[in-house]
Amino acid sequence: MPPPVQVALQPIDKPSIGRNNYQQFNPREEILPAGWNGYHSRPLSCDIHVSHDVALRVRDGCTLYCDIYRPARAKEPVSAIVAWSPYGKKFNGITMLKNLPWGLGIPNGVLSGLEKFEGPDPAILCDRGFAVVNVDSRGCGDSEGTIAIMGSQEAEDGYDVIEALAKMPWCSGSIGMAGNSHLAIVQWFIAALKPPSLKAIAPWEACGDLYREQFVRGGIFDAGLFDFIIKTNIQGNFAIEDFKAMYARSATADGLYWKDKRPDIDKIQIPTFISASYSSFVHTMGSIRGWLQVDTPHKWFRICPWQEWYDIWNCEESIDEMVGFFDRFLNGKDNDFEQTPRVRISYLKFSGEPIYDIVEDDYPIPRTKYTKLFFTPENGLEFSPPPEAKIVTYNSEKYLDCASFTYRFPETTRLAGLPKAVLYLSTPDSKDMDIYVVLRKLDRNGKMLVNLNIPWSSVASQGVFPDKIDEIPRRNMNNLMFHGGSLGMLRASRRAIDPTRSLHENYPFHPHDKDEYLKPGEIVKLEVGIWAMGVEYDEGESIRVEVHGTNPSLRGEFAIDNPFAHLASRGMHRVHTGGDFASYVVLPFV
Repeated sequence: MPPPVQVALQPIDKPSIGRNNYQQFNPREEILPAGWNGYHSRPLSCDIHVSHDVALRVRDGCTLYCDIYRPARAKEPVSAIVAWSPYGKKFNGITMLKNLPWGLGIPNGVLSGLEKFEGPDPAILCDRGFAVVNVDSRGCGDSEGTIAIMGSQEAEDGYDVIEALAKMPWCSGSIGMAGNSHLAIVQWFIAALKPPSLKAIAPWEACGDLYREQFVRGGIFDAGLFDFIIKTNIQGNFAIEDFKAMYARSATADGLYWKDKRPDIDKIQIPTFISASYSSFVHTMGSIRGWLQVDTPHKWFRICPWQEWYDIWNCEESIDEMVGFFDRFLNGKDNDFEQTPRVRISYLKFSGEPIYDIVEDDYPIPRTKYTKLFFTPENGLEFSPPPEAKIVTYNSEKYLDCASFTYRFPETTRLAGLPKAVLYLSTPDSKDMDIYVVLRKLDRNGKMLVNLNIPWSSVASQGVFPDKIDEIPRRNMNNLMFHGGSLGMLRASRRAIDPTRSLHENYPFHPHDKDEYLKPGEIVKLEVGIWAMGVEYDEGESIRVEVHGTNPSLRGEFAIDNPFAHLASRGMHRVHTGGDFASYVVLPFV
């Protein structure tokens, strides 16, 4: 079915040969022989049969196109892994890496060039006995229609494509889905419809609510990431949804449009392998919701210390686990995958390599001690609230200006789970406030640290990476490569909470169905859910809680384009400490 409301559209670039490695429409069959190395990177280890631009008709009459890679010498039908997105279906993963600083630590020779951006490499999966189907979703490339981003339209298209693939003579009838980001998020929507031939999914880094986790997180609109994706990755013959226009039409989350962008994860009942990271600024909490709500005993959850593309493309152990998962649940292979621990987490060190693959009984970790640390007017954090009420102020319009509060650890300490800030705030200058709370790590000398989201060794070996993070140009310091600390955000007028829908007491669910504006000087209580953290602190290191009025994330070279700047913070914010208005943070000690 189409989206439940009329959707505003914006134009996109027409397909252009060579842009994002788009190839001219040319349905055909060919065999790529073992040793083929058309992109001068990774040679194929087996013959691969490629079916280019295969037409698949979905229920409303639109034709979508896909490329099918399968083992050329397979004697029996094979299971298929579907990689679904609007990013183009041909050879664009390796192309994207060439545009990133230090190639994201993925050296030449790792990828074959056959992979779809954020999808698995056919060179690997075909050699392991699977087919890979790269789909151009509705409106992308030469696929017909208008590009729909998630929701009921992509879900139904996915259902129809999966069932069509399952009936093809080369297919065993068992279909899985894999990939990062869009390729992962769409799995929630499609799997919730329960296509009979979809037997298992592997959503690695999957946002679970496009309103609350991507476009209007905390009630604050931001389409910067998606604007960049449209500009660099998406092309088609028609148009794409215009999220800015749809927010202007419906700024609250209770309308049909935004409800359609939140998948019914609890309807998923097939084996599910979920991967997440602390450093994603879009996907972390959706992945956690997936772990908590997918309705199957056959589910696995891991928090990986690496950036998602590095994990899916350059970590052999991750690829082996994905293959083992699909071998078990698509092919029925009696392997040892089910002995894989159901929950594994990581701890970031910031100043060194992370600690990872730590087995836990569940997530959030059951033994966690959620502990309140209260803000003091002297910029400290204490286990008891200050008796006297005082105020700490900051300029809400100045980037990186903030109120900060620090606690120094007397011994090695691990924090892992869901933090929360409970803040008493006021402003004399505006009827609203945008609040950002970030948890920084400081070294023994009080210097702020950032975490590199890929292994130091992976980039140092290329001979072009600086010896220290301090030597990295500021223009290269963006959220893709570096993590500055777990972040929570909330617009004060959207502070209402529905506890019946909250994932956890430290991650409140905000309905975002009305605006409750402030009076000048009025003190309001905000409960700000901070995205999951996992950090180890050595003796003498510190945690610093910062409260900002503008987003403190690393910006790198990306310009900030806020079409709704008139709604942003204005003037001075006041953080109240002690007495009847004792602001505090809840930290997950394990």
